Amino acid sequence: MKPVVSIIMGSTSDLPVMNKAAQFLDEMEIPFEMNALSAHRTPEEVERFAKNAVGRGIKVIIAAAGMAAHLCGVIASMTTLPVIGVPINASLDGMDALLAIVQMPPGIPVATVGINGAQNAAILAVQILALGDEKLSSRLTAYKEDLKKKIVKANEELAAVKFKYKTN
Repeated sequence: MKPVVSIIMGSTSDLPVMNKAAQFLDEMEIPFEMNALSAHRTPEEVERFAKNAVGRGIKVIIAAAGMAAHLCGVIASMTTLPVIGVPINASLDGMDALLAIVQMPPGIPVATVGINGAQNAAILAVQILALGDEKLSSRLTAYKEDLKKKIVKANEELAAVKFKYKTN
C-alpha cells in the first residue's frame, strides 16, 4: 500500500499535535506516511522529499512546524502538490508559526489551518482527495453528518440543564 498523504513535521515534538491528523486519515482509510524533516537542520532531505513526492504517488502534503516555520513554504516551493500548513504552538502562542506559514509570496501557496489545527488539515486533505474518489467522498459525507448529529445531541442535553433564569 503506497501512501497518498505525507505528514511532515519539523520535529517529533510536534507528534502530539499531528496525531490528530494521523487518526483522521486512519479513520478515512487513507494510506499515509509520517516523517520529521527540518528546513533548517536537514535541508537536503527536505529538498529530496519535496522533489520526489509526486513520483512516489503522494497527492497531498500536510506540513507542520513551529517557531520560524519555514518547512511548509520550503516544501511548497519545490513541488506542485497541494501543501497544507499546520502552525505549531512552540513559542509566542503559535502566532510566529502562523504568520510564517500563511504569509507566502505569490506563486508559493500554502493552505494554512489554525494553530495546532492538525485535524482540520487532515479533513482538508481528504476533501481534496475526495474530488476524484466517490467512496472517499461518501465516507467524508458520513463524517460530516455525524458532526451534525453530535450538535443535535448536545442541544438536547443542554435543554435538560436547568437554571432559574434559563428560558430554553
